[in-house]
Amino acid sequence: FFGGLGFSVSVYDVTSRSISLRWPKFSGASSYRVTATGVNTVGHSLLAHFGDVTLKATLTSLIPSTVYAVQAEAVDKNGIILAETQIMQSTAPDIPVIDQAYSKLSNSITVEWKAVPGATGYMLTAQDGDSFIETVVKSSPGTVTGLKPATLYRITIRSINSGGKSQPSPFRKAKTVLAAPIVSVSSPSCDSIALSWQAVYMAAGFSVSLMRSDGLGRMLRENTTNTSLMFTNLDPGTLYTIKAYAWNANGMPGDDFTYNQRTSPNAPADVKVAFNSGALRVSWMPTEGALTYSVTASSGLLKLKCNTSSSFCTVPSLQCSSEYYVSVTAYNDAGSSKPTDAVSLKTIPCAPVNILIEEDEPGHLLVSWSSVSFGHYYVVFVKSDDGLEVHCNTSYTQCHFQSDCGFTYFISVFAYNKAGQSPLGDVFNYTTAPCCPSDFRAVFVSSDTMRVSWAPVRGADLYESRAASWSTEVLCNHTAPACTLSALRCDTRYNISVSSFSEAGGSNTSCAPKQVATAPCSPEIKNISKEGLAVISVQWQSHNEDATYLVTARGEAGLWHCTSTGSSCTLTDLPCGSAFSVSAIARSPAGQSLPSYSVPLETAPCCPNDLILTQVTQSVTNISWSAGKGAQTHVTTLESPKGQAKCRTLQNYCLLGCITCGTNYTVSLKAISETGLTSSCTYQGYSSSACCPSGVKLYRLSNNGIRVFWRASDETMNYSTDLRGSKGNFTCTPSTGASHCDITEIPCGDVYTVVVAPLTDKGLKLTFCPKKIYS
Repeated sequence: FFGGLGFSVSVYDVTSRSISLRWPKFSGASSYRVTATGVNTVGHSLLAHFGDVTLKATLTSLIPSTVYAVQAEAVDKNGIILAETQIMQSTAPDIPVIDQAYSKLSNSITVEWKAVPGATGYMLTAQDGDSFIETVVKSSPGTVTGLKPATLYRITIRSINSGGKSQPSPFRKAKTVLAAPIVSVSSPSCDSIALSWQAVYMAAGFSVSLMRSDGLGRMLRENTTNTSLMFTNLDPGTLYTIKAYAWNANGMPGDDFTYNQRTSPNAPADVKVAFNSGALRVSWMPTEGALTYSVTASSGLLKLKCNTSSSFCTVPSLQCSSEYYVSVTAYNDAGSSKPTDAVSLKTIPCAPVNILIEEDEPGHLLVSWSSVSFGHYYVVFVKSDDGLEVHCNTSYTQCHFQSDCGFTYFISVFAYNKAGQSPLGDVFNYTTAPCCPSDFRAVFVSSDTMRVSWAPVRGADLYESRAASWSTEVLCNHTAPACTLSALRCDTRYNISVSSFSEAGGSNTSCAPKQVATAPCSPEIKNISKEGLAVISVQWQSHNEDATYLVTARGEAGLWHCTSTGSSCTLTDLPCGSAFSVSAIARSPAGQSLPSYSVPLETAPCCPNDLILTQVTQSVTNISWSAGKGAQTHVTTLESPKGQAKCRTLQNYCLLGCITCGTNYTVSLKAISETGLTSSCTYQGYSSSACCPSGVKLYRLSNNGIRVFWRASDETMNYSTDLRGSKGNFTCTPSTGASHCDITEIPCGDVYTVVVAPLTDKGLKLTFCPKKIYS
């Protein structure tokens, strides 16, 4: 739209020779003036006047396909232009003329015409009564589609450009051809094709042709007024091309129907069947035109199928001990062939059932089972748990096998026929009784306990040891190949037996018993007495039938033994001053008893080995001795006709007084232990020293000498006189029996000590005689 001061004009229709305009009423205008001037056309202009009530107008007698400048003016009653506006508008192309209109397909009509200058497209219209279909095309020829078959249409055409559409052309009548028949095609047999269709509107008859799609052979054609047709004597499994159309009463053909149809295949040939691993394998020669094959295996009411596109097929899961009838059918998109003649096949036998395993006697297994349909013979496999396998081939329903104790046998039974071996059925295991532990022995025997051991035997999970005597029975259960039987009676013979057990194989109690005696009973020491010096008698009590007894005295000093088959024995040479623990045991070929309860034993203390007597004064003597083992207290005695001296001490020495000089004494010592045991010890006699002289007096002989007088206690005794001073020591020894002695040439002016003492047999002087001081 173009306008000025609120005035505008618009185009609402354009044809080849007219332009239709409209505008709004303008205030104050009494008329309107419209001018159309051709832009590229010289001298062609059109002017039109309209009253104030006219608001639209059509400009005619224009030139087709021409651009016009259209100017509209609003004029008042004085002729003054109140407002004006201008637009550019092209007219539509000229009206085309139809040369011809015809139908080749039942849903379309094709139109031909000469091109119109300035047209950019064309609109084709097909009208049937009140309904019409329009189609825009670029150029001639053009086709209107979506029409009804065998229908008469009025056909017009209009040219188009950017300005608009021309008026319709003069119409032409054209009729669509007949529709194609809708044909159903099938191949009822391998050498025929059947066709059927519904009636076609306005059809007078039908034409059908058939030819191999590969071009081989001749074409077959049939004309008919019926709605079905059959072609026979065709090649099986071959693809044919079929063409069918209807014609009207004028003989004009309609649309054709083209379809490719294959004849159904022929039945496969050379069918072969085989049984393999529980499945049926079927093979055949391929047949022409077959796309797939179906194998049917029938056994009674059971039917198994297998489909494939190759020339073999495997039917799984056949039932054992069955007879199947096998046929093959070929298929393609046309249908199926006839099934082949059935081929019979017997499958493998089923696995035997009701298997029974018995050990009719030790070492012999009997395996039996029920007979199997289609089973010609049987094989029994027996494998022991050490890997050794044996088998039995028979046409009967039982087999015998050798067996050993303590083995688990895995037993399977198979049936056979020409098809093969039956599937694996249940695998049975049978465990024989464990072996007998016959090599058992007593490895330890005591008075109330016996340990029995043996080598492990095959198949045994548990062992039972049994010890039986005339009055008692002891049992021991253990998983190890050894057992300790306790709470037995001592010095008793038992029958020992060992049995083996297993959870799977039961028990074996056939092992021969062995007789084993327990060790002797322990003796009981009743008395220990001293028979003499270092001699001990031991007495005991026991109830063993045949035993040797060993008595042992055990102490820090060592071991001392004595043996006897009676009820006492003597221990000799026991050391003094020792403590012992005395026990006794009994021995027999069966073993050794436990020791008896120990009885303590103490020997008398030992006498000292060394005893020394030393006279301290004329009336006192010191006695000392070495320690005696086991002694705690000592009593020493010096005895003579003149009297006795005695001393009791815990020490190893003693001082005895009231000793008479020059007297012979007997010496004795008693060693007493802590518990009061006493040993009397006697030693060599002791003589006390000679008596010191009495009445010792000194007389001066001259200025340098003195005489010493004494009263001799024994005239046969020799004496010695000692004079000791600071200026010198002097000694005088008179002759035997003399009672005085002179000492001369002694220095004067000194103090001297004078001692007169008897001499011993060895010439020694006594040191305890009294001293005199001389100045």
